[in-house]
Amino acid sequence: MPEHDDVRTAPPSAAPVHLRADDVSLVVDVDGGRLPRVLHWGTALGDLDDAALRALRTASRPAPRGFAVDGEVVPGVVPEQSAGWLGTPGLTGSRAGRAWSVAFGVAAGDVTVVHAPEGGGVVDVRGTDPHAGLELRLRIELTPQGLVRQRATVRNTGDDAYEVAGLLLTLPVPLRAGELLDLGGHWARERTPLRTAFTHGTRLRENRRGRTGYDTPYVLVAGAPGLAHRHGEVWGLHVAWSGNHRSLAERHHHHEGLLGGGELLEPGEVRLAAGESYASPWVYGSYGAAGLDDLASRFHRWMRARPQHPRTPRPVTLNTWEAVYFRHDLGRLTELADAAAAVGAERYVLDDGWFGSRRDDTSGLGDWYVSEEVWPDGLHPLIAHVTGLGMQFGLWVEPEMVNPDSDLARAHPDWILQVPGRLPLPARQQQVLDLANPDAWAYVLERLDALLIEHDIAYLKWDHNRDLVDAGHGADRTPGVHGQTLAVYRLLDELRRRHPRVEIESCSSGGARVDLEILERTERVWASDCIDALERQQIQPWTNLLIPLELIGAHIGSGHAHSTGRAHELAFRAGTALFGHLGIEWDLREADGAQRAELAAWVGLYKELRDLLHTGTSVHADVADPAFAVHGVVAADGSDALFAVATTAMSAQLPPGHVPLPGLDPDATYHVRPQAPGDVVTHGLPCPWWTPEGVRLPGRVLERVGVRAPVLSSERLVLVRATRV
Repeated sequence: MPEHDDVRTAPPSAAPVHLRADDVSLVVDVDGGRLPRVLHWGTALGDLDDAALRALRTASRPAPRGFAVDGEVVPGVVPEQSAGWLGTPGLTGSRAGRAWSVAFGVAAGDVTVVHAPEGGGVVDVRGTDPHAGLELRLRIELTPQGLVRQRATVRNTGDDAYEVAGLLLTLPVPLRAGELLDLGGHWARERTPLRTAFTHGTRLRENRRGRTGYDTPYVLVAGAPGLAHRHGEVWGLHVAWSGNHRSLAERHHHHEGLLGGGELLEPGEVRLAAGESYASPWVYGSYGAAGLDDLASRFHRWMRARPQHPRTPRPVTLNTWEAVYFRHDLGRLTELADAAAAVGAERYVLDDGWFGSRRDDTSGLGDWYVSEEVWPDGLHPLIAHVTGLGMQFGLWVEPEMVNPDSDLARAHPDWILQVPGRLPLPARQQQVLDLANPDAWAYVLERLDALLIEHDIAYLKWDHNRDLVDAGHGADRTPGVHGQTLAVYRLLDELRRRHPRVEIESCSSGGARVDLEILERTERVWASDCIDALERQQIQPWTNLLIPLELIGAHIGSGHAHSTGRAHELAFRAGTALFGHLGIEWDLREADGAQRAELAAWVGLYKELRDLLHTGTSVHADVADPAFAVHGVVAADGSDALFAVATTAMSAQLPPGHVPLPGLDPDATYHVRPQAPGDVVTHGLPCPWWTPEGVRLPGRVLERVGVRAPVLSSERLVLVRATRV
């Protein structure tokens, strides 16, 4: 958080704390010597003095009926059974069966409130339970963008070990939030939306993959029934953690509902000796008064305000994987570099196959030395050629993995995560290095550091291609996912300290490691290994629910999608990839002159508009016709906007109906017209307004009425530009 003023310590009978920012109010009750309770999270409540805040607390108190104990039960941010809460507890653990239930007391001087002049603020709370021998420190933040962040740290103040089984942080949601939306998915089909009714009981999503996962809930949303992109009040929660984690939505007859999340710990994974501490992941909450776009914009604006957020133009990236796979040789790759530079690429990434015995995916992982067999003169000739063309050079690595058929595994079999007596079942013929082992960690750091010192490398594509199964750590083979996750963070942090100008992409079999904690250390995520534009029409917008477009790797593939076998026109492929961090994954040596010229036009449009695309507000229309998808970006000042109108099926309407253009200034007039090169209606018919002159209409009309969609066959895309007159 930035510098604050108005610092105060809450007295024993303090009024609730009211933090306000960007049309969001967070009211935290710190009275009564207990852990804090959130009385309100959501729509702005205006100016409330202490008397009004006390009255709000009184008005919020339930009748003492229906609880498991006499009196009223209101769960704290970390719910406690000792307070009568029989839902999911916040802190679970014990001292070999003792101290399994906690009751943290909060003294008058243990609550500190800081109001930030730019909006928002921080509540810090220290609770102690002398009988359990534990201390809990809790931080609740409201950022200037209206985003809630929470984190808890438990410290063992006793004499013997305390095992932490779980630490869950929660936020309440009102009864009118009657629907849940989260996401599932699998390889090449990440972030598939799932909708369920928010009924009594617990919807629990657990991830045990050892990485964020394809099927992570990503953002767990509770909202008004029928919630959509542009309407419906919504509350969303994200657990910022790249290892095992859990998210839940819980509602009972005696409580309106809450969202919660934290790390998922295996038995014995975190055992605190006397004086040791465990910190939970950050748990984020975002509120949207008017749908998912509103919720998403808070995440995006918070991320863009971070000091490390990339602010240089996101370079057009040519990745070699689907162009050459493992077929590496200098001639082929320099020809590809020439073709890439000719269409406007600005970064060239050499993918898997450059090191050790790595001629296919069966061997070599872990041997991070340039292959003398394939590269007798090293990578220097290729790098010199690429940089001589004015492009940055990037390199693929997978530092957390090892092939059993590698020099590293043969020399250090004990560096593999495993349980006693057996190796984990192989996946992609690889195992996982135990990076919590100091020697393994130091080896990987030395190898990556040496590569970056010796070569002019501006970018690392950091992959992670298997789940963690039977991930035992160290000589005792205790559960190792928690330690592995922290070790990866330390590795990235140290590498970035040594090489601050090198950018890193989080790739994990595609989009299996996308979360806000890995993005504290990386500048880009690979949304999916599937770059079929039809699949990407779903994957990218739902990825955009959490992170802004400039961090989402989106590539233009060849005319034949490698992962699905579909064939698409270049306009559909390029127009889909335009709304992200644009790249190319295509053997351009095989493209003809017309294809290269059209590709260069799309690259030129990206360069012209990337400031708009990467600083503006993402919008997604709620279109009545399920065959159409409309999304776009509106400049922060409302002066300019670009929309994609895409078809994912054949429409049942002929001619099609209207499609809205959302997010524009309702009182401004806009010049709306087709945007080249996405102005060609192929296999269909344009509308009368589909001319360079277009139409001029107020933003209110464009959102509420929209414009008539052109006749488009399935899997086509056109662009619409709207500029304020």
